[in-house]
Amino acid sequence: MARKVLITLWMGTTQDRKEGNKKMTALRRKFRTSLLRPALMSTAAIAMLVGLSAPTLAGGTLRIAMTASDIPLPNGQTDQGAEGMRFMGYTVFDALVGYDLSSPDKPVTLIPGLATEWSVDPADTTKWTFKLRPGVKFHDGSDFNAEAVVWNLAKILDKDAPQYDERQAAQGRGRIPSIATYKVVDDMTVEITTKAPEALIPYQMAWIVMSSPAQWEKVGKNWDEFLKAPSGTGPFKVESYVPRERAVLVPNTEYWDKDRISTLDKLVLMPVADPSARVAALRSGQVDWIEAPPSDSIESLRGAGFEITSNVYPHVWPWHFSLLEGSPWTDIRVRKAANLAIDRAGMKELLGGMMVEAKGMVPPTSNWFGNPEFEVKYDPEAAKALLAEAGVSSEKPISVKAIISPSGGGQMEPMLMNELIQQNLAEVGINVEFDVRDWNALLANWRAGAKDPGTAGATVTNSSYFSQDPFTALIRHVDSTLIPPNGTNWGYYSDPEMDALIDQVRNEFDPEKQVKVIQTMHEKFVDEALFLFVAHDVAPRAMTSKVKGFVHPQNWFADLTSVTVE
Repeated sequence: MARKVLITLWMGTTQDRKEGNKKMTALRRKFRTSLLRPALMSTAAIAMLVGLSAPTLAGGTLRIAMTASDIPLPNGQTDQGAEGMRFMGYTVFDALVGYDLSSPDKPVTLIPGLATEWSVDPADTTKWTFKLRPGVKFHDGSDFNAEAVVWNLAKILDKDAPQYDERQAAQGRGRIPSIATYKVVDDMTVEITTKAPEALIPYQMAWIVMSSPAQWEKVGKNWDEFLKAPSGTGPFKVESYVPRERAVLVPNTEYWDKDRISTLDKLVLMPVADPSARVAALRSGQVDWIEAPPSDSIESLRGAGFEITSNVYPHVWPWHFSLLEGSPWTDIRVRKAANLAIDRAGMKELLGGMMVEAKGMVPPTSNWFGNPEFEVKYDPEAAKALLAEAGVSSEKPISVKAIISPSGGGQMEPMLMNELIQQNLAEVGINVEFDVRDWNALLANWRAGAKDPGTAGATVTNSSYFSQDPFTALIRHVDSTLIPPNGTNWGYYSDPEMDALIDQVRNEFDPEKQVKVIQTMHEKFVDEALFLFVAHDVAPRAMTSKVKGFVHPQNWFADLTSVTVE
């Protein structure tokens, strides 16, 4: 049905297109109702969360409806993917290395955070030194120092440490797989040693945020108790945290970066997984800002006076293939055929233009794209020809199961997008069954890997991927040393040539030479069709005109300290 509607939208008369739009709206409703039902949150439920306090939540209070189905954990290395880091990780906590999120017009670069500088030892490129920012205090008043950094690394990496937290380790250890040891040099200096030369350590350390050791001690050395009274060094403090309902943050008026002290009265975070419920909450004045408004609501929201912001950013929305024995995706012809079967232009039309068609893990405009020989495009006849070589056709199809989620950080409109992929693949001889899971459950399986019994026969997982550094964009998905439980090579890809390229990236400290190796890596990604490359997000957000001062960077993350509400 979706394919027929698409043809009507493109080829028909004006009246045909009107009818086609009506049908596509009905199609969206159908799939949201049938597939998203477990994640729905009614307008009445939202009112229960925010309505009672709405009359007092005015002026300097910013209320945000996230796509997550739960409040990110305020323990430090939070959950809920990059959305959790956006709204909890980098608001309540800080990392040694930060991001410059001050401009919408330029790619985001690394900047000093809790470390003022870092360097690698030229005589031993496994040794990194981080000089820490003096005078920083945690929200509980205790000092941030080198002991605190070592303590925080141990909470993720050392299973024998008293403060080790499996929840935080699950979120963080895959971000810093290269670290071997870490030690205090002096009160304001930390030395980190890697297992082998690792030129990407600054990017990796930007993911690791600092919790207060003193507060953990104060609450009885118990991470569950820490959640009730969190303490970081970030620009906001947690005033209250109610799982599944809300978190209320207030500005840290003693924040170490005086230029980023928020003037908000409060920042209220709410989990609203259903996109229609988020729109209803914005229209009714129950929230001021919503993440990922559905594409069919954007024009009407604009017409009603709401602000719509978007910007290209380092993000890819792919299907991640299992390459274990028995998976149909081990055949490169099947992988290439799937990539040729997807009508990305039609998908973009359905998303109101709110995507960039993917031709690889990074956009063609990226410095890392290179010059792959295989062109990712819409060519269903070529797809059928490749599948015929592999013994597959519409009369003799293959069947695959894909783990997908109804919502989540960076997931765009996953149910609608996946339904269109299902339609496209069925037309060439690939039948798709969906295993719909909560976002956090999908991420848990992604970390566990395709061999995990919980995968339940699936040969695809669909998770949006952060791609603003070489490690997160490329390496973590294909490094044979990062097969679970060591990392997030979910599909168990292993190739000596790719591993050699990864080693070159890690050993190349000259940026220009490093880029050339990264380009070769990405060419291999595309030429071997290692993923189903679908879309790059543009991060649409909708907010009331009362929200002022927001800068939409080219990044997953955003600086909320500049935002005010009239």
